[in-house]
Amino acid sequence: MNSDAHQIISQVYKAKKDSHAADELIQAYMPFIKSETARFLNRPPDKSDDELSIAMFAFYESIQNYSKLRGSFLKFAALHIKNRLIDNYRKEKRNKGQISLDVSDDEKQDLKDTIRDEHDKYQENELREATQQEIAELSAQMQDFGVSMTDVAENSPRQRRTLEICQRAVQYARNNPEILDDFLRTKRVPLAKLAEGANVERKSLERHRRYLVAVLLICTNGYEIMRGHIMQVLKGGENK
Repeated sequence: MNSDAHQIISQVYKAKKDSHAADELIQAYMPFIKSETARFLNRPPDKSDDELSIAMFAFYESIQNYSKLRGSFLKFAALHIKNRLIDNYRKEKRNKGQISLDVSDDEKQDLKDTIRDEHDKYQENELREATQQEIAELSAQMQDFGVSMTDVAENSPRQRRTLEICQRAVQYARNNPEILDDFLRTKRVPLAKLAEGANVERKSLERHRRYLVAVLLICTNGYEIMRGHIMQVLKGGENK
């Protein structure tokens, strides 16, 4: 780890406990925050833009949620900022269903359809780019664990029983952050702890170790889009 990366991590850990240090860190990295906001808006942000405020708060959330086991802080923060901006865009899109104009009902409907089409295309492109970025980040991180996307696809549970076993193991890990920290530190799935804590068969977990690597990484490293999809599968449609 180079000296700059070490310095950033030290500043982040200090900011976790000191609100004044957190404010100073946010101010120091305002060019970074503005750059990530500009990347989303496709233009430099103005001080009055809600997106800039959202990005600043997302940067603060990144400080509070970061662990040095998660790799580069700035990459972690950039992904979190983008996810927060996408969430905000989705909320705005839902709220723009109401249009108050002095036009006929048919004209209102035409205008709604036009706005909906334009926003749907924009949202689809943004979501696609964000998903591709998450997949690229995840693929790179999985390499440290000796696992590829092909391994995960081939190692995914095929039967409902084994899926439920993985579900219980993942949920136990999520409820016990120290297990996830140990997983990131050692780069090994703690099969014995998961089996004992979730009260499931270790052999079943061993057969799906490569799949568990991907799911546990998704649960620990800010992959919000992919986490939503995988939690729907593991929790039978529940997205939390």
